[in-house]
Amino acid sequence: MTAMLPLPHCDPRGHKGDRTTSLGDIEIFAEVVDAGSMTAAAHRLGLTVPVISKRMQRLEAKLGVRLLERSTRRIVLTEAGQGFHHRVGRILEAFDDAVGFASEVSTSLNGTLRVLAPAAFGRMHLAPHLPRFLDIHPSLQLDLELSDQDVDIATGGFHLALRIGQLADSSLIAKKLAPVRQVLCAAPAYLARFGTPQHIGDLGQHELLSPDPEWLLSSPDGRVSIPVRSRFRTTSCEAIREAVINGAGIGLLPTWNICPELADGRLKAVLADYEREGSGGVFAVYTSKELMPRKARTLLDFLASIYGARPYWETDQPRPAQAECDGAFPMRSEINVGAEA
Repeated sequence: MTAMLPLPHCDPRGHKGDRTTSLGDIEIFAEVVDAGSMTAAAHRLGLTVPVISKRMQRLEAKLGVRLLERSTRRIVLTEAGQGFHHRVGRILEAFDDAVGFASEVSTSLNGTLRVLAPAAFGRMHLAPHLPRFLDIHPSLQLDLELSDQDVDIATGGFHLALRIGQLADSSLIAKKLAPVRQVLCAAPAYLARFGTPQHIGDLGQHELLSPDPEWLLSSPDGRVSIPVRSRFRTTSCEAIREAVINGAGIGLLPTWNICPELADGRLKAVLADYEREGSGGVFAVYTSKELMPRKARTLLDFLASIYGARPYWETDQPRPAQAECDGAFPMRSEINVGAEA
């Protein structure tokens, strides 16, 4: 819950057009929802239950819709109340962020930052950098969730999420942090046993491991579609990665996911001129540019400084041990996800 505005500024006699009064009523509404009852909210705010009830009635009257179903023990949000609560939460957080910025109360970030990321990428290329970010901002708490499920970041309460590949059409805003390349590769033991393909047509003689029925590849000579045939089938990209490393066949894998194996020789690239067409990128997505909290923007800048147009997993350079984050990094332009798809 955000910090309450001083209650004297929330005079119940304020008229309908009084923005301060409206914000005070909204804060009380958010506190009632957080507390689970008007009685608990009244204890938190140092008000009486009748005052809380009157303020909620006034807010509902102004909006022309019922937000809460009341009972003696608890409150239940109506459908309109659920949508209103979700939206005002972002507004109150942005308000707190603006107050903190304007008053320059601190040079560090505060509160909790909630981030969602794909499991493998988050483990390999996000989590290792977060201790440095938290060292820079000791007053910040970061909640990281790793999931490959299609999670709605708005209803899940996430400030931003990382997504990889081609973005589906949505109302989210996206910022590309790094390109993604997918290359053909295999274990040396597999190539020693079955031979290294010299031409794209040779792939038809090999075990091709993929969750997809075909590969659309591009090269300087043009595009080609390759049917994927294998005795090993799975929808898990991580299972395919492990199978390829252990010599089960040729895979089409993102370089960010196999950079250690390519570097130490456990995997070798084959047909280097070919890679998956339209592999997309690593994107940060969020619900609103205008209402994005400063703590989320700062993490976004931090990650952009680490990844970049030629990320470290595409080079022979080791993963950066440190990255500075003073908010001065150049950012790639933001896009609406609907325009990207």
